[in-house]
Amino acid sequence: MNFDLLALDTGLRYKLLSSLVLPRPIALLSTVGPAGVVNAAPYSFFNLMGDDPPILIVSLERRADGTLKDSTRNILDTGEFVVNLVDEALADRMHACSTAYPPEVSEPEVLGLDLVPSTAVKPPRLADAPAALECTLYQQIEIGTRRLLAIGQIHWLHVRDGVIDPDTLRVNMANYFPIGRMFADRYIRTRDQFTVDTSPDFIERIKAEGRA
Repeated sequence: MNFDLLALDTGLRYKLLSSLVLPRPIALLSTVGPAGVVNAAPYSFFNLMGDDPPILIVSLERRADGTLKDSTRNILDTGEFVVNLVDEALADRMHACSTAYPPEVSEPEVLGLDLVPSTAVKPPRLADAPAALECTLYQQIEIGTRRLLAIGQIHWLHVRDGVIDPDTLRVNMANYFPIGRMFADRYIRTRDQFTVDTSPDFIERIKAEGRA
């Protein structure tokens, strides 16, 4: 089958693309509204994009009527947000945050998500997140009429004790169980992993680059 994506409406484009580009990382973005209400919303249109400077990109969205969603408005108004990574234990509450609560309602308060003060930004991080990245808005790029790419510069990284080996700074996968987004209400675990055969030269090269 072949599809002319530009000829399809946005709903069908989303359905096709989000069902095929799998799995995607999923995170809860925590932001603070103008009245001080802490908002938490799930985003799978996001990813890490660089380390010098350390940046990530989140694809923010306007509603069909052109109004800004809470996370989008808060990030544009304050220039700050926290990307809280999601593991298996946090999955149900993360998905529940996708409910369309009004701006004056705090998802963490309704769903019992404990908050912890951040170090470099005003929005708090989620205590139960295995890792959290404190970000400021580095750049914004308008994409069409509904999308806005928010490039966030990561200032501070928090990781749950036991997830990272303090000597090697490698993640201990026996203590870290992130999930990935599939589509609709479907997610995937990351417990089933495998390695591929590689050459000693490759290992030595990434060690020399500080990536092993």
